[in-house]
Amino acid sequence: MTPRTTNVEISRRRLLRCAMIAPVAAAAGWPALSAGALEPIRRMGGPRLIPALNAYSFLERLNANAQDPATGIDLFGVCDFAAKLNLGAVDLTGYFFPGYPKAPPDEYVFRLKRHVHALGMTVSGTGVRNDFTAADKAVRAAGVQIIKEWVEVAAKLGAPTLRVFADSQSPFKTWQEAAGNADRDAVEAWMADDLRQCAEHASRFGVIIAVQNHGDFIRTGAEHLSLLKRVDHDWCRALVDTGKFLSDDPYADIAMMVPHAVNWQIKETLRSRTDSPATDYTKLVDVIRKGGYRGYVPIETLSMRRKDYDPVVEVTKSVAELRKAIAAAE
Repeated sequence: MTPRTTNVEISRRRLLRCAMIAPVAAAAGWPALSAGALEPIRRMGGPRLIPALNAYSFLERLNANAQDPATGIDLFGVCDFAAKLNLGAVDLTGYFFPGYPKAPPDEYVFRLKRHVHALGMTVSGTGVRNDFTAADKAVRAAGVQIIKEWVEVAAKLGAPTLRVFADSQSPFKTWQEAAGNADRDAVEAWMADDLRQCAEHASRFGVIIAVQNHGDFIRTGAEHLSLLKRVDHDWCRALVDTGKFLSDDPYADIAMMVPHAVNWQIKETLRSRTDSPATDYTKLVDVIRKGGYRGYVPIETLSMRRKDYDPVVEVTKSVAELRKAIAAAE
């Protein structure tokens, strides 16, 4: 059993870390570091974007397969499709594993991991559902427990990131409703405590907690950054969803978060709706490259209630556009 670490112990470690750094920083003439400092991720070698696939693109077909294995597609099939497109990685959403939200059997995890490796790819991440905006402590505690369990699944898969939410979930429609109309600062504070607890556990397994902006509690880059600064943990960073910044300038929000990004969801539109502007892949790639990002950039297409939605067609199209933009920028 993994030893339990309390929030008090984590806070003590943060305080000691700042105390040890402060004298060195002062002697060197560096600017003072606050407990909420969030340093950009150190990357070497210049920008490098590697197209990948998020399994959620096949949501409807994966759900159909879960109901009837003779229909739809399973995660192994999604991996096969990604390999046909010569992608570098797959992001395998936890919802589509057998028994979710419970952790899947090791036999399944290892068989899937071996399958991905045989296809010449890697697993860039997985993800779970949680609601840390909820005023109900039991709801938040359940989310922490699910995340901790899936951190260990991610480690077994060889996935370096676990995507978690910073927004409300069903049955709530907004974070204000979930939080019982608590003020934003109070909600951010308890969310940060929960995320820090998850990150501390994740650090023991070499998995990064990747907090996704999802258009509710986090609608802008500034809000995304504020939460991460408050968490203040090396193993808690950003998953940037390019279709869920709901400001007047989503590209500016994306640019703000590139230095802190460990994973992505590249959407085909800026607001994940059919009536929102299509993603300008040339502009997006330029923004990501200027931020110095190196790593996988998974495509995640959505049906957006389109009756004619075909993930094979949509993903193939989006991958081609992304690759064209990357090639032009290199």
